[in-house]
Amino acid sequence: MLSPEELNVLLLSLKVSFWATACSLPIGMGAAWILARYDFPGKILVDGLVHLPLVLPPVVVGYLLLVTLNPNGSIGRMLSQVGIEIGFTWIGASVAAAIMAFPLMVRAMRLAFEMIDQRLELAARTLGASPLRMLLYISFPLAMPGIVTGTILAFARCLGEFGATITFVSNIPGETRTLPLAVYTLTQTPEGEAAAFRLVIISVLIALIALAISEVITRQAKARLGDQK
Repeated sequence: MLSPEELNVLLLSLKVSFWATACSLPIGMGAAWILARYDFPGKILVDGLVHLPLVLPPVVVGYLLLVTLNPNGSIGRMLSQVGIEIGFTWIGASVAAAIMAFPLMVRAMRLAFEMIDQRLELAARTLGASPLRMLLYISFPLAMPGIVTGTILAFARCLGEFGATITFVSNIPGETRTLPLAVYTLTQTPEGEAAAFRLVIISVLIALIALAISEVITRQAKARLGDQK
């Protein structure tokens, strides 16, 4: 059984991961579509920026967020003037998690868009479909397995985010202490090993469930494409 504090950590982690994934989903789909379908000057640079959090140390990402979004930073000051506080809040934890998970989301979705037979999209345009209708009724449905997979992987990555979160929003109980931060805190606490082990088990189970769902969706998509051939 989880203690009230452990349950609070779990619920906060799910809340942060949900909003991080939900808010980055439209941007991720748009970025994946543009990178998969268009060639333009500076595409390599844009692609590099999208995947930069994947190779940068998370602490570096957290530091950059701290410099720009804290109340004394350039962007953070403007947000504070309109009543939006990001630094040292669960919203900031969601921002950090979203940025760290964004490359995984875009990568899976981009591969799904690139696997679509563009002759289907061309046929839809020939028949008079607008670009928006083509996206809604042709491209997105065909890429849906990749979109779902990218969303699940991003959600799982958000649950495991540590370095950028603790650097940007610290480790505040009830506000920014997510599962990884709670495990770290408990390992530094006398007699905290049992609670840390429970949270580790929960983290592993959630990650395994997410990976299993992603694998099932991928296999179903491959089987469906094989039947169509």
